[in-house]
Amino acid sequence: MTTQPEVKAWFLREVLPLEAALMRFLRKSYRNHSELADLRQDIYAELLKAARERIPDPTPPFVFTVARNQLVNRIRRERVIPIDSALEIGELEIAIDAPPPDRAVAARDELRRLNSAIDRLPPRCREAVVMARIDGLSGREIAQRMNITESAVSRYVKNGLRALADAIYGAETRGPQ
Repeated sequence: MTTQPEVKAWFLREVLPLEAALMRFLRKSYRNHSELADLRQDIYAELLKAARERIPDPTPPFVFTVARNQLVNRIRRERVIPIDSALEIGELEIAIDAPPPDRAVAARDELRRLNSAIDRLPPRCREAVVMARIDGLSGREIAQRMNITESAVSRYVKNGLRALADAIYGAETRGPQ
């Protein structure tokens, strides 16, 4: 744990001088320029949160990794269709290319089995698999967040995916090891 004065000093010394470069990166990478100030504040909040645990070294790559992750999160949220819009689409009476009911039931069943298998994974393994396959983080980012080596991340993800495949498809998925 880092003290508040240490975090503040780090932020003033290491992060604020990067603001101009950060804003250039955000302007180049994000089309909604009216939200750049809010995005910058979200990045700063995430940086401060992480620095309370441990001050990152070196700082610049960490700042831009957090910025990239915040951009990805914003873009993902923008792609979500609000429920109001979905209701309006339904009123348009457009033919929907939906799967037949039996396929939908089978897909829901498979999703339940997958969720159950994920829940049965050991905690650290589950954490690594979720960050890698659901959150889309790199091995390096996962290693930083979990405070482990990249090879340990790789091992957790490999073992977790193997366990998930075994749970869903049966043990026959294992080949020579």
